[in-house]
Amino acid sequence: MKKLWIAGLLALIGVVGITAAWYGNRQVNPIAFAIHAGAGTIDPQAMDDATQEAVITTLDRALAAGYTHLQSGGDALGAVARAVVILEDSPLFNAGVGAVYTFEGGHELDASIMSGRDRQAGAVASVTRVKNPILAAQAVMNDSPHVMLSGEGADQFAREQGLEWVDNDHFNTPHRRQSLERAKAKLMAQASVDQLPLDQRSGTVGAVALDRNGDLAAATSTGGMTAKRWGRIGDSPIIGAGTFADNQSCAVSATGHGEFFIRYNVAADICARVRYLDEPLSKAADWVIGRELKGVGGDGGVIAVAPNGEVAMPFNTPGMYRAAIDGEGNKVIAIWQAPLVERQLNR
Repeated sequence: MKKLWIAGLLALIGVVGITAAWYGNRQVNPIAFAIHAGAGTIDPQAMDDATQEAVITTLDRALAAGYTHLQSGGDALGAVARAVVILEDSPLFNAGVGAVYTFEGGHELDASIMSGRDRQAGAVASVTRVKNPILAAQAVMNDSPHVMLSGEGADQFAREQGLEWVDNDHFNTPHRRQSLERAKAKLMAQASVDQLPLDQRSGTVGAVALDRNGDLAAATSTGGMTAKRWGRIGDSPIIGAGTFADNQSCAVSATGHGEFFIRYNVAADICARVRYLDEPLSKAADWVIGRELKGVGGDGGVIAVAPNGEVAMPFNTPGMYRAAIDGEGNKVIAIWQAPLVERQLNR
């Protein structure tokens, strides 16, 4: 049954155009784009056809939004913001309207964005009222002298910038409420946070982009950890841990158990290996995620793009929601190891 609807979905998913090409005697720089919507213990047997189809459709829509922006000459920052807004507006993923609950039954959201051209960055942490935290992070970068704002101050700043405010219950969803009750039961039974299922400890959305000017950008947004307490903040709003971009190396957005990503400065570490060890992006990302992080018990994955259009999407968990179009026009949408959608775009 799944093969039938996947085949039908393949026919509906549009080819979104031309990547690197020659125009006369002038070579146009490649563009590349990738998104993720979280890594974790994603059980294929527990996911029904309708949910899987909704996930693929939403990933494809977010991918197309960012990629078509790049095709039209748009900048990398605009591409990652557009895609992340779409993912934040989907209840399927742990960001925006799909955010998990805190222990007290509310929602505290984090986001960050970074430009590889000049290393400008913006982030918000523990916001409760702004509808799209990634837009608040972008406003911090563009319209303030700061890199990170948090809590009520960040919400107020976002409102002063004209961003949409919502009541905190805007982020309520029944399946996240059920996850909270299960997590609280485990915690009340003296289980540690590390004993919670991975999907309750992680979950993030993000995007990375390479534009026609050779500029890189990365963006990440999350609802954090299910049943988090005491104002816990993970890696997603931390520049260098969950988000990093540098035109000399790569752009990275991470997802996973945030404490490990902070301790090992994962996003920046991958880019440092590319820049200073001259490693290919895929080798650098695979080493950090598959060896360094996994070796200390850190679960998760990343999406990354290099200045040459190479895309890497390694993860050390059973699955990671992800999609990409690299600099050669290779398109992939996947949840588990094997792609669900894979094709070469017309060039």
